[in-house]
Amino acid sequence: MSDGRMAQVYRGESLLFLTDEQLRQGIEAMFFAYRGFTADPDRILGEMAYGRAHHRAIHFINRVSGTTVNNLLAILGVTKQSLNRVLRTLIAEGLVESRVGTIDKRERHLFLTEAGHELETRLSDAQRARMRAAFRDAGPEAVAGFKQVLEAMMDSDMRNAYAKMRGNTT
Repeated sequence: MSDGRMAQVYRGESLLFLTDEQLRQGIEAMFFAYRGFTADPDRILGEMAYGRAHHRAIHFINRVSGTTVNNLLAILGVTKQSLNRVLRTLIAEGLVESRVGTIDKRERHLFLTEAGHELETRLSDAQRARMRAAFRDAGPEAVAGFKQVLEAMMDSDMRNAYAKMRGNTT
C-alpha cells in the first residue's frame, strides 16, 4: 500500500479495525520514532558516558523535585540495584543531591544540583524541539489523537501514575 493510501487509511473515521500488517507498521513507526526522540539526548549523554537510565532519573527528579528514592523506583519501574548504580554516579558527579528526610530519617529525597538542572535543560530542550516540530506539522487534532493513543496503551497503574504526575487525580 502506498504511503498516501496508508495515510488515508489511518485518517479514515470509519476504520475501527486494523490489519496485522497495519499494526506491524504502527509498531515499527513507534520503534523508529523512539530512536529519533532519543537520538539527540543520546548524543549529549554519550559525551558524558551516561545512558538512558541516567536521563530518565534526571528527568523525573527534575519533574518531582525532592522525590524519594522509593517513589522514583515506582515511577521508573526498575530494580533498586539498577537505580542505585545510576544515582551513585549522578551524585558522585555532582548532578544530584540526596538529602535525608526531615520526617522519616530513613527516606532519601533527591534534588538536581545546578549542574543537574543545566544537563536536564540541554536534554529536554533537544526533545522539546523535536516534539514541537512534529506536533506543529501534524496539527492539533493529530496531537490530541496521539496523546489519546499513548494513554490508551498504558496499563491502568501507569496511567494513574501519569495522571498523578500531571497533577490530575482522574
